[in-house]
Amino acid sequence: MQDQKDIVAEFNEAVNMSPAELEKWLETEESPSVGWHNDGEGEAIGHQSGRRIVEIKRKKKADLTEEDLAHMRKVVGYVHRHCAQGPAEDKEHSRWRYSLMNWGHDPTK
Repeated sequence: MQDQKDIVAEFNEAVNMSPAELEKWLETEESPSVGWHNDGEGEAIGHQSGRRIVEIKRKKKADLTEEDLAHMRKVVGYVHRHCAQGPAEDKEHSRWRYSLMNWGHDPTK
């Protein structure tokens, strides 16, 4: 099991958008247009994750819960997996990029 320091460092490396940037992105038309939806839910999993990431990024390290750390590990895994799957062309306007941005990572940065 990773310790909190390692999880926080990996999370901060994977999430390259500030809370303000991520909040602004989540309000765009593109943001909710991508991602996987659980049955019966209108909001995509990635969009939900983005809102949670904003909350986590605004917390003090000492206030992080086990649930926060678990979500941080999930975010790191998602970003690492999906960065390896990018499109060959037009990355800037791709669903791939939009999905990653919902998870706090802008691959064009």
